Amino acid sequence: MRDDMTQPKKLTLELQVWIDARRRFHLSHAQVQMARELGMNPKKLGGLTNHKQERWKLPLHRYIEELYLKRFKKERPDCVRPIEQMVADSAHKQAERKEHKRQQPKGTHPQNADDGDAARARDCPVNAPLGHRCSGQYDDRGEE
Repeated sequence: MRDDMTQPKKLTLELQVWIDARRRFHLSHAQVQMARELGMNPKKLGGLTNHKQERWKLPLHRYIEELYLKRFKKERPDCVRPIEQMVADSAHKQAERKEHKRQQPKGTHPQNADDGDAARARDCPVNAPLGHRCSGQYDDRGEE
């Protein structure tokens, strides 16, 4: 096995249903992305297909393209990404986050950095309204 494919990323059920629909209805990656952006339900695509008996119905791939053009005023999405690529990118991004978090020294969080504005914290009233935070000194009720 290759190093980058030691353990395949499992697809969520939501994404797997779209992959199955793509195979079942012979849709392209662009058409699947269009259907997802339109908010279509992949489980209901079977009812939208033309079964050769309903001559008034458009073929599914043309129906999706027509709806997409009608709603978004363009023929195709700007950037077509297959679902498998989206999952791979997500896994890569998550691995980068974990590595960044692992390399960060303990106790240093960017939100906990001292901005040097201690005077502002002292000027805050003790009986501040609910939800008010005075640089972490008081809880939601304004008490220590």
